Amino acid sequence: MNAHDHWPSRLWNLLVVSVMTLFLLNVALMIVSVGTNSVAQRWFGTFLPESFTFHWYAAAWKEFQLGDVLFVTLQVVVAVVVLSVLIGVPAAYTMARRSFPGKRALMMLFLLPMMIPPITYGIPLATVLYKLHLGGTLAGVILANLLPALPFVILVMTPFIEQIDPNIEAAARVFGARTWQTFRYVLVPLLMPGILAASLLVLVRTIAMFELTFLSAGPSSQTLVVALYYAVFAAGVRAPQSIDAMAIVYMTVTLLWLLIAMRFVSPTQLVSRVRERA
Repeated sequence: MNAHDHWPSRLWNLLVVSVMTLFLLNVALMIVSVGTNSVAQRWFGTFLPESFTFHWYAAAWKEFQLGDVLFVTLQVVVAVVVLSVLIGVPAAYTMARRSFPGKRALMMLFLLPMMIPPITYGIPLATVLYKLHLGGTLAGVILANLLPALPFVILVMTPFIEQIDPNIEAAARVFGARTWQTFRYVLVPLLMPGILAASLLVLVRTIAMFELTFLSAGPSSQTLVVALYYAVFAAGVRAPQSIDAMAIVYMTVTLLWLLIAMRFVSPTQLVSRVRERA
């Protein structure tokens, strides 16, 4: 194969690298612009602001009640993660270990909230929540976010459970372990990488979930992403620096949890880690 045969591949690689570099550069410049404006005293017509200050972060914390918003976000995220794991892991075990009529249809039903846009089912869901007097409450926000999180846990955990040899469970029962003891002392240690992966990914997904939270939240049950939306589009004159400061807080919180997830979980090694543990 001569050098002329390589130039289309090299040209394609160069094009891909150039497009990716341009995309990442644009994202980086937008983040730098927002971050710079969040600490700018004034920034009009100059390459850099005239002076810098962290006053806008204090103003955003007070004006947008970020302390309360972060506490609500923490409550929603923790509740969604815990409930989705407690419900999703047994459901995934059933889907992995049992065969029954309608199993494929049930799996498709589980996956529907992940396959269709949230706004499609978010409006009917919000209507039901308000009829049940759960709309605008913290419980309503948790239920709304639980709907797409639960299928996500089932989808992640099912391959983990399928990789575990059923003979391990049979051996535990032979030695007198009950169902709960088998699950707690045998399955949970083997499934811990998958549970950790699902929990962290659900956590990041819940922090970023806007549509369902926006439709089901009230004034006292807004998460950080919804509060940011209202800060940008609500009526009244607001300093753009304080809004950018709030955006930086949101981005920092989301990025922090994403880095934690990527630190402990490698999506390409999920199944291999289960095989190693098993």
